[in-house]
Amino acid sequence: MTILQIALDVPLPRLFDYRLAGESQGNLVGRLVRVPFGRGVRFGVVVGEATTSDQPAEKLKAAELIDDLPALPADWLELCGFCARYYHYPLGQVVTFALPPLLRRGKKPRMLKDKAGAVPPAPTLPVAMPDQVIAIDAITAASGFQTFLLHGVTGSGKTEVYLRAIAAVLERGGQALMLVPEIALTPQLESRVSARFPSAHIVAAHSGVGDAARTRAFLAALEGRAAIVLGTRLSVFMPLPALQLIVVDEEHDASFKQQEGLRYSARDVAIFRAKQRAIPIVLGSATPSLETFHHASCGRYRKLDLPLRAVAAAMPTVATVDTRKEKLQDGLSAALLAAVGARLEKGEQSLLFLNRRGYAPVLACPACGWISHCRRCAANMVLHLADRRLRCHHCGLEVAIPHTCPDCGNLDLQPFGRGTQRLEVALTERFPTARILRIDRDSADSPKKWHALLAAIHAGEADMLVGTQMLAKGHDFPKLTLVGVVGADAALFAADFRAPERLFAQLMQVGGRSGRAHLPGAVLIQTEYPDHPLYRALINHDYSAFANEQLAERAVAGFPPFTFQALLRAEAPALPQALEFLATAVTSAEALGAPDIMLYDPVPMRMARLKNRERAQLLVESKSRPALQSFLADWMPRLYALKTPRELRWHLDVDPQEF
Repeated sequence: MTILQIALDVPLPRLFDYRLAGESQGNLVGRLVRVPFGRGVRFGVVVGEATTSDQPAEKLKAAELIDDLPALPADWLELCGFCARYYHYPLGQVVTFALPPLLRRGKKPRMLKDKAGAVPPAPTLPVAMPDQVIAIDAITAASGFQTFLLHGVTGSGKTEVYLRAIAAVLERGGQALMLVPEIALTPQLESRVSARFPSAHIVAAHSGVGDAARTRAFLAALEGRAAIVLGTRLSVFMPLPALQLIVVDEEHDASFKQQEGLRYSARDVAIFRAKQRAIPIVLGSATPSLETFHHASCGRYRKLDLPLRAVAAAMPTVATVDTRKEKLQDGLSAALLAAVGARLEKGEQSLLFLNRRGYAPVLACPACGWISHCRRCAANMVLHLADRRLRCHHCGLEVAIPHTCPDCGNLDLQPFGRGTQRLEVALTERFPTARILRIDRDSADSPKKWHALLAAIHAGEADMLVGTQMLAKGHDFPKLTLVGVVGADAALFAADFRAPERLFAQLMQVGGRSGRAHLPGAVLIQTEYPDHPLYRALINHDYSAFANEQLAERAVAGFPPFTFQALLRAEAPALPQALEFLATAVTSAEALGAPDIMLYDPVPMRMARLKNRERAQLLVESKSRPALQSFLADWMPRLYALKTPRELRWHLDVDPQEF
């Protein structure tokens, strides 16, 4: 009797044995099945076959094949297996996560007919610059697995390199996968790719696509009908039988790391997939992650440089405004206000960048010291004056603004700090004739509003933009010639060792929105630390100097990429419960006697309370990735065996990006 080993969506690191209902139908690995489980029915995937089971044959329940769904390919199952092993996550939950919504429920979507019509002519290609030609030739000539770092300044034409490399793949009858960090960038890129390849079948895959459309895209990729797949991190799991090239744009972006459930890095999984399929992968960025930059410096990756802008004559000038001795006007310096006014007179656009939405970070009572704390999180509620609400940006709780202080009854409640709404108000008062657009998650809370705002900017219907990181990358605004940065200093002294790296990337990206066409651009950064090495490197457009300095500091401190880390996190109604679990986990780890492993003390997380749950963490570290992985493989069964209260939850995060 053939025994099917089935991966099910349950939080246990094991497979489940079933017998086949009906006659054997050859190799069944990769087939979707319906099985009885407990008192209900679940859907799963056959990942193996066996001749024996630890359960008596007569007790094995029958699995029913779902006939109208295709089998999943072996390389796709291997990819899921790698994620389960590397991130120490149950295989059944990995497989379920990687499947589109309808297939998880054993359903097939209604297939749409292809719309027939005249294929528009292919566009005239722009003239490639010499550095672009070198990069294109290197990528298209690559045979077998090779990782390229395409390091190009903002506006250097990285996308053109991607498109020409993809064109070479399509000419050979292959498929290409292109990952982008955010949903907002996907429609913009999709239109550009569609214009370049008008006859190619292109599918988009991201969480903004409906369940049926996502499932149709998955099946189109699986059946080889989709030539190009564009998407966010989830699309790294799209099955592509003729895959010949992977591109990861803005590879440094933190959104490529999933922060819940299967905590995977789409960039790292994409690299594994390229190695698995023996194909090239291109990691593109103006500010590569320090891990990627380190690998390129060591020769593990091949570095391709695009040091010049493709359209603009030069990079924007970058200067700091020393705010230590100046009294700011609504948070803005005289120099920045003058520069904004000058652009307004010339009919050019300015962007004021402040990565903090809302009116003010906190509402407070100067009489008694009351502060608008969130009752569910260890965070403050942000003042949103436009709709008279206090909102927690972590758990979503919102309440009306109190008329008086809840503690002492004082009527004079004051906002402290600045958000994009307050900056918008200040600019409106200062420049009453200017057309000002605020762009953040409050003003662009739907795709329709977001696209309307972008259309208004491109149409020249805005003189000034006030925005968060939503505007930091992927946008070309020809009339935008000034970027002013407000409130960046806080990240210089953050507890997270990755904060300077992220700040540099953010400022270089947002500064790169300036002067991208034929008008010269400028960037003004307000700071109390104008001599900080980070700002000096930005002024010189010298990412390499900044990266080498950061890597030297990390080597001394023993931070990644010179060590490898995993975080065990626990959350419970009370903090002592979470800390007690982690202390028990330390004891079980020490019993393994792993000399190459460093176990740190369990501590509360930086945000110790979130959504009424208390949280703590335990850092595990090693100078050897294989040693860390071997230890985690031995440790995880012990953690699953621990008896824990029902209300306590825990998870492991390998290669964590947030602490």
